[in-house]
Order: sequence, then structure tokens, then C-alpha cells
Amino acid sequence: MPRSRDTKISVGALASAQEAVAQAVNLGFKTAAGDAASTEALARLDRQTTEVRNQETARLLARSIQAMHNRDFVKGEKLAIKALERDDKQGVAWHVLGIAREKIGDFAGSMRCYEAALQLLPDHGAVAGDLGRLAFRMEMPEIAAKFFMHYVNARPGDLEGVNNLACALRDLNRCEEAIEILRPALNDNPTEPILWNTLGTVMCSLGDGKTALTFFDETLRLAPQFGKGYHNRAYAKLDLGDVEGALADCDLAIAAARSAEDLATMQFGRATTLLALGRVKEGWKAYGARFSKDLVEAPRFTIEAPRWRPGMDLAGKSLMICAEQGLGDEVMFANMLPDVIKALGPDGALTIAVERRLIPLFERSFPKAAVFPHKTVAFEGRVFRGAPEIEDWSGIDFWTPLGDLLETFRPSVDAFPNRPNFLQADPARVEHWRRTLESAPAGPKVGLLWKSLKLNGERARQFSPFMLWRPILEVPGLTFVNLQYGDCSEEIALAKAEFGVDIWQPPGIDLKQDLDDVAALCCAMDLIIGFSNATTNLGGACGAPIWMLTGAASWTRLGAQTWPWYPQTRCFITPDFNAWNPTMESVSEALRDRFSIG
Repeated sequence: MPRSRDTKISVGALASAQEAVAQAVNLGFKTAAGDAASTEALARLDRQTTEVRNQETARLLARSIQAMHNRDFVKGEKLAIKALERDDKQGVAWHVLGIAREKIGDFAGSMRCYEAALQLLPDHGAVAGDLGRLAFRMEMPEIAAKFFMHYVNARPGDLEGVNNLACALRDLNRCEEAIEILRPALNDNPTEPILWNTLGTVMCSLGDGKTALTFFDETLRLAPQFGKGYHNRAYAKLDLGDVEGALADCDLAIAAARSAEDLATMQFGRATTLLALGRVKEGWKAYGARFSKDLVEAPRFTIEAPRWRPGMDLAGKSLMICAEQGLGDEVMFANMLPDVIKALGPDGALTIAVERRLIPLFERSFPKAAVFPHKTVAFEGRVFRGAPEIEDWSGIDFWTPLGDLLETFRPSVDAFPNRPNFLQADPARVEHWRRTLESAPAGPKVGLLWKSLKLNGERARQFSPFMLWRPILEVPGLTFVNLQYGDCSEEIALAKAEFGVDIWQPPGIDLKQDLDDVAALCCAMDLIIGFSNATTNLGGACGAPIWMLTGAASWTRLGAQTWPWYPQTRCFITPDFNAWNPTMESVSEALRDRFSIG
């Protein structure tokens, strides 16, 4: 088993965890095993209370634990607080309070309690395991890995610890280490389904859907009622283009869900699978699962206005729309806004809340709309989104999340208009970039985008390794332009060293922050090639020519072989995330045809 670079649990690590506790808004599945409030865990805590010398404090803790056995976590919290009011140096009391607060959704408060327990209890193992699961649940795999390593060191051979450490390493894209941790555990425990399930998720992260399917099949042979196994197998099938099979597994997963959170996650997965299958109207209706109160990561909106629902008339109304999801989705879903404005009519009014960096672009594109920034904040482990800069709500009739309009305005692929663009780049800046590009080497200017800034284990599989871009980069006579935001110095150096290609860097622009200028730069390109990320969406929305690299069943294609959101887009679809070479060769051949290169 590889050693962790640092297995010490520090107060600094805990502070970092608390600071980041609610920044993740990912609705992906969590596969860490164990439950801080399981019957076994609570029984262990109950035994610890017998060592508490003060009888009244011990009785309060016993009652708190009994309340949690009965799933009354609010009562459990109150009783644990009473015990701590009598003696705030009781580590077991802090641990009990941490579990109660985790279960009622106060994750920041829970972390503080677990931290106190760590400082007071001589045996850190159980608390480290609970902290690791909480950090993992909140999309902090690096911190989770430290806690899980501490747990494994305290309890060598514990399968829950081994499984959870492998999950954290997988999400850090340290998949080979995860495999090396799982291998001996599986050799010794070949009938343990959770280990096969986690190994399957590691193979999915590596893009090897076929091998993952084998491991998920074994998981479900051993545990036919394991809902998460069906859910994860559905994603492996999607990676391989088996959308019907994925939908069947979604239904099996929902039937076997063991908790409200599991059920909500599975329902959201089923919604995107319906969309991938082309059952668009049905998919958008089910897409409301993304806001389930049982999903910890789902945003809560702090908007004090009546909420618009599909079917309600918009003519003559004043509507406020709050963008949602990531920046790329904000841009993509804006495809509907011209039609929404038409539905509001001349007597209606539109207010839009978008990511602050998008405001100039949206103000230019929709000059009659009032455009404000939305703001997302974290509080006690939850994510809240609102539009605090809108001071006067008295004239607004309704508000809606942007995605809720899809069921009405985009009920099918045929409902997408064949318009050249719906966002308007700054014409002066487009011209500026065309002139600037004249100083680049001769030849058609082809912009490249090869990754997303968020590349955890689940998302990383959707992006081909940079070395596989060789067939594209070796097409002669083209000038490749870097449009990739974030640190990409390593890939640019590799292109020079391995392929002999200089990827041209546009001067005087921050490709992550200057989004209005990025949109203009995209429109000055002869072609853009890349995966779906913020920049490809900006370029597509503004009418730039896009060649999109996409998976076999990407739900945003809505069951089509095209990209409905931007009709000028050509899709290059890989049938398997583990086999990008044929796709990249196809792009290379298409480039030669497009620019008449022999």
C-alpha cells in the first residue's frame, strides 16, 4: 500500500475543510462506505459513554444516542449540547454532537465538533473516519484522503477504510494508487461487493467502461439489491453508448435506493439519461430533481418572489431569471432567452441574474433586459444563490431558475431554432482580434480547448489525454491558438517538444476572467476544436464555428448526433472514453478536408 505523503491530521487541514465545506455543487454519486449514525457506530459510542464518570452527563449522552437510533437527530443534538454544557471536555460528547449536526445538515458545525473530538479523544480512528466521509461528501478529496489514511493506519485491514481511501484517491486522479490499495483487499475478501463497486468506479475514471462493467456485474452478482451498483453501472453503460441499458439500470437503482439522498441522486441521474436517450420533454420534467431538498449539494435560492412554473402565462409579465449550474450551462441554457423575450411581449419585462463575468455580454445581447450578478454563498454546509444587487422586487411578477424554462421552450430537438447565434460578441473587439491574429504565423487560425478546470475522477474521463492530440496538431499549414483557460504551460511545452508545434498564445487577455473578450476572440477564429467547457459554449453561443469532441451518450446532445444548442457545431463522437485515437484521427482528416490540405 502506498504511503500518504502526510497522514497527520492538523488543525490547518480542518480549517481548510470548513472554509471549503459548501463550495461544491456537484450532483455526482458518492461511493464512500459507512455511516456515522449506523447501528454499529452508535453502539460503539454507547459503550464509550459507560466510561464517562459523571452519571448525569452519561445519561444525557445515552439518551442522545438513543434518539439518533430512532433517527431523531434534532433531539440528539439538543441532548448532546446539554451534556457538553455540563462538561465541555468530553470528547465523546463532541463526537455525538458532530454526528447529530451532520445528519441535520449543519456540515460546518459538524466539522467543528469533530475537530474538538479529535483534540480530546485518545482514539482518533472513528472520528477520522467520520471526518473523512464528511470531507469526501463535500467534494474535498485531498482532505478526505488524509483522514481516511489516518483511519486505515489506526485500523489496519478495515475494509471500510480501505474502500474510502481508494475513493478519495480516485477523485484526486490517483487511480493507480487506488487500484493498488484495492487489489490486496479484494484478494483477501473476494466476496465483498463494495470493493468491486469502487474498483468499477476507478475504471470508469480511467475511461475504461468495458472493464468497469465487469466489476459492476460482479458487485451486483454478490449484492443484487445494491442500488449504488446499478446507478454506477448505468454510468458505465452511458460511457459506452448503451443508453437504453443505462435507463434500465437507473430504474433498478431507484427501486433499491436506501436513503432519501440516494433516491434523489438516482432520480437526477435518470433525468439526464432520459435526455441522452432523446426523450427530451420527459427528461426536462424529471430534471427538476437537481433541486431536491435531499441533495446536499443542490443550491437553495434566496429569492423573495413568486416562482414561475411551466404552464403559467408569461405575456405582459415581469420575469426574473436566475442562471444556475456552472458557467457553461448558464451560457448554453441562454439559448432560450430570445424566445422568452418574445413570449413576454412588448408589455413584459425581463431581469436576468448571471455570473458577474458574463454581464457585459448579456447586456449587449439583450439590451432591453436588466442584467445583474447572482451571488452564491455557503452557510452551514449548504449552498445558497440569490441576486442581492436587485434592490427593488416590487415590480417583478415571477422568478424562475433558467433551467426550468427548458420544458416549455425546448421540449424536443426540433424546438431548437436554427439561428446563427443568440449572444452578441463585441464587434470592435472581434475586429481587434482579427487584426491581432494577423501577427500570428500564416494559415487558418484554429483555437484549441482540451480540458476543464474541474477534472475530478468522474469528469476527467470525458477529456482525452493531451498526447492523443498528435494527429490534429501535426496537420500542416494551420496555426493553433491557445484558448484554454487555466495553467496549460505543461501541455504547450509538450506540444513543442513532442510534436514540434508552437501553440500561439493570444496576447493581453485573461482567458479565464475576460469572458467578454474571450467571446470576441472566439468569433475571430476560423475554427475552434474542443470539449464542452465554458469557452466552447461562449464561442458556440456567439456563432463561432465549433468542432465538439463528445462522448457516446453526452446528455447535452439530447439523443442527437448534432449539438442542438449551437447549430453550426459539428460533433465528433467517441464510442468509448478508452479509445480516443480513432476520433482524433477523424478530426485530423476533417481538418485536411476543411482547409484543403493535402
